[in-house]
Amino acid sequence: MAGVLASVDQRTQLVGENRLELLLFHLHSRHLFALNVFKVKEVVKLPHLNIMPNAHPKVCGVTNIRGESIPVIDLRRAINLPECQRDDDCNLVITEYNRTVQAFLVGKVDQIVNTTWSDIMPPPSSVGKNHYLTAFTKLKRDGQEHLVEIIDVEKVLAEIISYDIQISEDVLDESMLPEFQGKKILHADDSPTARRQVSDTLAQLGIEIIPATDGQAALDILKRWADEGRDVTKEILAVITDAEMPVMDGYRLTYEIRNDTRLKDLYVILNTSLSGSFNQAMVEKVGCNAFLSKFQPDLLVEEVQNRLKEYITQ
Repeated sequence: MAGVLASVDQRTQLVGENRLELLLFHLHSRHLFALNVFKVKEVVKLPHLNIMPNAHPKVCGVTNIRGESIPVIDLRRAINLPECQRDDDCNLVITEYNRTVQAFLVGKVDQIVNTTWSDIMPPPSSVGKNHYLTAFTKLKRDGQEHLVEIIDVEKVLAEIISYDIQISEDVLDESMLPEFQGKKILHADDSPTARRQVSDTLAQLGIEIIPATDGQAALDILKRWADEGRDVTKEILAVITDAEMPVMDGYRLTYEIRNDTRLKDLYVILNTSLSGSFNQAMVEKVGCNAFLSKFQPDLLVEEVQNRLKEYITQ
């Protein structure tokens, strides 16, 4: 089953081209769900699970994969569906998000599809705020069109793992606090959970966050300001962008910023749940100024503080 994943080298060629690969699977229903292949380390048939006393109710056990103990999250329960039925179709999708490794218990794994972020649609606003989907896409198969629902894993994990936005005392330079007041940061992320984490953290400094739900929305804001004759590099302290977003990803957003003479000097921070040396290489390739793996409030504040010091001296 692990062979369902292509090599990392092959998959990384998609990034920067506004493309992605999705791992499609079922949750013991006719619906198709998906996760970005970049987050997936491995897919294995359901092994023996050891029960963890006093674990979160959505964590159904822990397993050992090649010497590593990995917590297993029942993805059906995690998105508020009834508990997953254990049968021969069950698989574990082992993932890495926010510097942690966890497995999701799912049903039958379908296939990997190659698509483009422009074909990924955000959930309609009419579905409310309590859903667990970050986006949708459509798949044509056997002459029919199927809806694929992409899980908002950051929301799933935030409900299981406590994320503290408290800033350590030794990180913040108190003398800088007056300088933060009134500064603006444009933040592009399709996950409401991620946007709230960044906003709640930086609000403690008095920074105003301008939210955007994808890279295209962020780019539209920047270009509109530039068209109005505003000096965008003076208007905002930095752009913080996720890597993976519908319509336009963060790598493409950075590319477009660097290729617009009015925007090219903006300070761009890539803040993503993807981790590893690959992202460092992509940061250099597309021209980001910094890379932060989610969610680390101290490092976020440290990076923004360093940027402010540089901004003041310009």
